[in-house]
Amino acid sequence: MGNVYCAQNITAYIIYELNESHHFVNNMSIQSLLSTVETKWQQTFGHSAFNEAVYVKEEGYIVKEVFEEYKAHGTGHIALPATEYYLQYGSFQLIERTYAVPNFTQEEVELVQSALAQYRERLFLQAS
Repeated sequence: MGNVYCAQNITAYIIYELNESHHFVNNMSIQSLLSTVETKWQQTFGHSAFNEAVYVKEEGYIVKEVFEEYKAHGTGHIALPATEYYLQYGSFQLIERTYAVPNFTQEEVELVQSALAQYRERLFLQAS
């Protein structure tokens, strides 16, 4: 059985993976990848991959919290995940940090990697 994660954390994983392999990633590609991950997650584990609500609009599949976070990038490339604010217990300092990558199980990693492989293949076919 798969875990349920924050969509921002799954997005951080996607951004890091695509940047490491030198592939383009923008807000709409993130939404497309989240859609693919969600579909595969539902088929494999029988429940959603993340806590956030999903909206289907004329633009396509949208996870609103993620879409809003990255819409300032427009259609441009996203080099780093969004930041979150963190207040450590017992501390008076608010820390701004990028969203953390989830601690996926091996099966979850394989599932997300298969979604990324599909995305890379689509990019390759579009470039050909």
